[in-house]
Amino acid sequence: MTATIIDGKAIAQSVRDQVKSSIANTKQTYPQFDPRLAILLVGSRSDSSTYVKTKDKAANEVGISIEMNKLPETISQEDLLAKIKQLNLDDKVHGILVQMPLPSHINEDIVLESIDYKKDVDGFHPFNIGKMCKRAGKPMFIPCTPKGIIHLIKTTGIDISGKRAVVIGRGDIVGSPVAALLTAEDATVTLCHSKTKDIERIVQEADIVVAAAGKAELVKGSWIKPGAIVIDVGMNAVDDPTKKSGYRWVGDVEFEKAKEVASFITPVPGGVGPMTVAMLMENTMLSAQRWLSINDSK
Repeated sequence: MTATIIDGKAIAQSVRDQVKSSIANTKQTYPQFDPRLAILLVGSRSDSSTYVKTKDKAANEVGISIEMNKLPETISQEDLLAKIKQLNLDDKVHGILVQMPLPSHINEDIVLESIDYKKDVDGFHPFNIGKMCKRAGKPMFIPCTPKGIIHLIKTTGIDISGKRAVVIGRGDIVGSPVAALLTAEDATVTLCHSKTKDIERIVQEADIVVAAAGKAELVKGSWIKPGAIVIDVGMNAVDDPTKKSGYRWVGDVEFEKAKEVASFITPVPGGVGPMTVAMLMENTMLSAQRWLSINDSK
């Protein structure tokens, strides 16, 4: 058996196309409809700037306006919170995203909690996380990467209900939210981490494996159950003198061996990564449409 490669780029493009179409259709009925995402970029980290450019490009493609707020690295936490409060009160802004990480003098948790949960398109406000983890809870937004992962799994045609799923990594950004979402889909979920014993045996029983540990090729091909679906969230640089850059990207899964056993597998890069921005666009569109629905009925 050789796994079918889950093409995250193509699936993300399909999501963006649907968002673009939905926005265009809404504008036909409401010409004033203008979904707007405010991005706050603190400092000048090159990686953060690159991520923001990717989001800006996707927004332009689908018809979402970007309000870019470039702020100095020296900005005080008080001033940053004041800016967020201003955006919270702006009816023209439907989504607010603070690009992480923030400088060390700013408390990221306090900043995330200050965003209006109804504009929290990244999905990390405690209100939205709590609702997501509650049985039959209805968060305003689901975090973008976990939401994208569930979408990728569903594109395989598998019925998640009743399947054994193993999530490797218990981080707040991916691991823990994905475990909650898989549970909501009626999978039987095991969440593994650095203290988990006999992880190989646990993974071997999984119908669905989500690897989000941040450790290059941690999951060996021999661990994968024949026919399993493998979602590799890892993005790790390893030395490779044959490359001009001196390195290459690998995931958390031993890809070449795992693909000989799995039924479906995501590549690195080109698997999970593109889905994150696509789901951010979808969340922003949904926020704008929700605002329009509420205000149109007044």
